[in-house]
Amino acid sequence: MLNSVEKNISYLKTIQYLPRWIIFSIDICIVIFSALMGHLILKGVGIEFESLLPASLVFLLFIAVHAFFFLYFKTFTGIVRHTTVNDAAKLFFVELLSFIVLYITNVTVGLIYNKRLFLNTQLLLSIAIVFCILVFFRLIVKISFDFFSTYSSGKNQLIKAVIYGNDERAIAIANAINTEIPRKYKLQGFINPSTKSFNNRILDVPVIGKTRKIPVLVRGLGASTLIIAEENLSKDEKIEIIEDCLQYNIKVYNLPRLTDLSNQKKVASNIRKIKIEDLLERKPIEINNCQISGQLKDKVILVSGAAGSIGSEIVWQVAAFNPKKLILLDQAETPLHQISLEITKCNTSAEIICIIADVRNYDSLDKVFNDYQPDIVYHAAAYKHVPLMEMNPQQAIFTNVLGSKYMADLSLKHKVERFVMVSTDKAVNPSNVMGASKRIAEKYVQSLAKKLKKENTTTTKYITTRFGNVLGSNGSVVPLFTKQIENGGPITITHPDIIRYFMTIPEACQLVLEAGSMGNGGEIYIFDMGKPVKIIDLAKKMIKLAGLEPDKDIEIKVVGLRPGEKLYEELLNDSATTLPTHHEKIMIAQDIHEDYEFISEQIEELKKRATAYLVIDTVATMKKIVPEFKSLNSTFEKLD
Repeated sequence: MLNSVEKNISYLKTIQYLPRWIIFSIDICIVIFSALMGHLILKGVGIEFESLLPASLVFLLFIAVHAFFFLYFKTFTGIVRHTTVNDAAKLFFVELLSFIVLYITNVTVGLIYNKRLFLNTQLLLSIAIVFCILVFFRLIVKISFDFFSTYSSGKNQLIKAVIYGNDERAIAIANAINTEIPRKYKLQGFINPSTKSFNNRILDVPVIGKTRKIPVLVRGLGASTLIIAEENLSKDEKIEIIEDCLQYNIKVYNLPRLTDLSNQKKVASNIRKIKIEDLLERKPIEINNCQISGQLKDKVILVSGAAGSIGSEIVWQVAAFNPKKLILLDQAETPLHQISLEITKCNTSAEIICIIADVRNYDSLDKVFNDYQPDIVYHAAAYKHVPLMEMNPQQAIFTNVLGSKYMADLSLKHKVERFVMVSTDKAVNPSNVMGASKRIAEKYVQSLAKKLKKENTTTTKYITTRFGNVLGSNGSVVPLFTKQIENGGPITITHPDIIRYFMTIPEACQLVLEAGSMGNGGEIYIFDMGKPVKIIDLAKKMIKLAGLEPDKDIEIKVVGLRPGEKLYEELLNDSATTLPTHHEKIMIAQDIHEDYEFISEQIEELKKRATAYLVIDTVATMKKIVPEFKSLNSTFEKLD
């Protein structure tokens, strides 16, 4: 018997909505039933009435008027299980207008023929019965669906949740989770951050003041989840609440700011878990949109590495400023095709041009520059995986060094206004081939800018941006840890004391755009990235955000430092200083500029050795160009 009930409930869950003609037919049946009930009630109390027309024709008139207004107001088009006050109001107007039309018809007929079609008392009674049954029918359907939804989700238990906040946004979230089908949450109450009152109730659940720690209040309401609805929280306040909740294994969710609160279905679907990006102990960077727009609007922009994590975000952000043409250059066919499809959804007037080309091929790059004559170049193409470049140093030379040199040289040849290169904090006091290759690229770009200034030939402004690890980029620890958590662990970290600076992909690309707009040529811009994060702490927070316990549900395993990996990264060389800019979060690194002829000669030497696949000689030459390059945990330590 129980299985049969469950099967019926499962079947009902598969019904998305009843066809409109069925709803319309049910409403007409209700009208017919109500007309008969009105007639029988009056007849039952002994009231007799002789109509001008046969009863069947009067019934048809009653039905026809209702059918007309049902069609006019489209009362049958809504999804019945989502009936709201607006639907009830619409039905009220249908019955009111039906009553007015029938009443006027009845009075007019009486004046002309001295005999009416029906008693006005009967009309009023029938109209009242119609309205009550129409609303009752919709409420029954709504309650039934809610019951079946609750019953079906009861086996998995609804998540008991508390909403932090009690303003319109909080109430919109509450209504959304209460009407969601199937239901996932059971609302236990609200926490009002601005009062200590315990006496209020909203939507039949208590509103309590912030009298104690949030986890204590959540547990006191019998919940295991907190949904943050308060928009006026500072970054520090939000982080404090989240970390307090994680400490007590309380899950934390929030709703993106731009969610349309009038769309309950969208509100419910947009409630998401707090991400690790939300716990960065740093205020997001704010950029000068007017200055950037003035430089990018109606210009031809070239982005190398456009299909990569950083390059693709640069593409999205640049597109928003409506350049004339946006050239996406990458050697990876499938990712480039993917972003070419996605970027069409962007609201931009730019002509999007996708080019498959390798930055290591000078001739193919020259053809691109010659054909499109870009005004601004964002150079994001690079190899970035430390262990892979440690095993393949010649590839780091071909792409990171020669690719950057070719892009820089061609920018000068074709009179590009600005050349902005994306670098990394691993270029500072490098301990691996990847970092050293990026530092050589930095040196070349800086020396070229210095040479042009000496010659008073500032056709192209060369700017470099340097920042730390990017959360969510290809190969970063966050996607790796996420996958390891999904697979049940263990999470692997290389050393318990390893620390890194972190920023989000949008922030990294905002820095690139801002630096590109403010640079005068030859600068290396660095970003105030706040406090460094211990990787082991990052891993523990990610495990807790997944609703699990570190070392209990998910093991954290130390596997040892990889070749070339440092315990900590730096943003400045030992000999470098910084200068402030008009942006409080962006500084200029004052590095020693190398001689252009020397760097050019050394890069030619590197090219010869890398082309001949003389690995040891290649790395030795890199160490000559970058004296601070000291290998760690690598076979190249013998060269130091």
